[in-house]
Amino acid sequence: MRPLMTFSAGLAAATATLTATAAVAQQTLEIKGAPVAGGIAFQPPATSIATATQGLDMLILWIIIGICIFVFGLVGYIAVRYNHRVNKTPGTFTHNTAVEIAWTLIPIVILVIIGSFSLPVLFQQQQIPKGDVYIKATGYQWYWGYEYQDHDFAFDSFLLARDELEEAGYSQSEYLLATDTAVVIPTGKTIVLNVTGADVIHSWTIPAFGVKQDAVPGRIAQLWFEVDEGKEGIYFGQCSELCGKDHAYMPITVKAVSQTEYDAWLDAAIEEYAGTPRPMAVAAAE
Repeated sequence: MRPLMTFSAGLAAATATLTATAAVAQQTLEIKGAPVAGGIAFQPPATSIATATQGLDMLILWIIIGICIFVFGLVGYIAVRYNHRVNKTPGTFTHNTAVEIAWTLIPIVILVIIGSFSLPVLFQQQQIPKGDVYIKATGYQWYWGYEYQDHDFAFDSFLLARDELEEAGYSQSEYLLATDTAVVIPTGKTIVLNVTGADVIHSWTIPAFGVKQDAVPGRIAQLWFEVDEGKEGIYFGQCSELCGKDHAYMPITVKAVSQTEYDAWLDAAIEEYAGTPRPMAVAAAE
């Protein structure tokens, strides 16, 4: 009997150590996905979706710049070459077949180029792969609720007040961004998020992940992402659909951690929220 008690005590101590280690690791995570005062650029991408989306945006931006330079240059040339002072006798022609063919075909070519690059990015976002972790996000007025569907536990995530930030490990600059309970995910794993709303339409988004999905009451929509390995950190988002008077006060906080830290957090969360434990074979293999 005594060896069994000793083993149980040792197992409990080991679990407590892992939980404490995970908690410390999460508290010391670097903030990697947050808005910057006066910033005009995208947040650094943390997923392949964000990288592809930002690349597409840059491609279209250069195309737009080229079109603007051409149009303004053409207008400037015409203003100088064909003004009343230089061109005393205006032309009387009404058609130019070559020009009309050009201004029809060139935009078609530009649109085909944009489409050939944008459709793969769209398909990458909308084709939901098999997930390693399934989470349900429900928007409420005005907070988010999360359910880890593989382990049957859930929690709500509320905005941290100004006087709660330091105690939770944040600074005052994270006000309106940080929440009391964060979504924790492992890096290098496919996360599938099932999104819905409980009252009105909300929208779940993390800019650094390149994902955004409306949460519509009565419907389940999906998004997916995979945070690149080596990009552990804290990422912030906001409800992005006007949902009432406290719309600005329902932020989203996601903590991306290593698989080991995630497993320790998951075991602690399962115990805290009375969820379904991980299979013994999986836990033992670690």
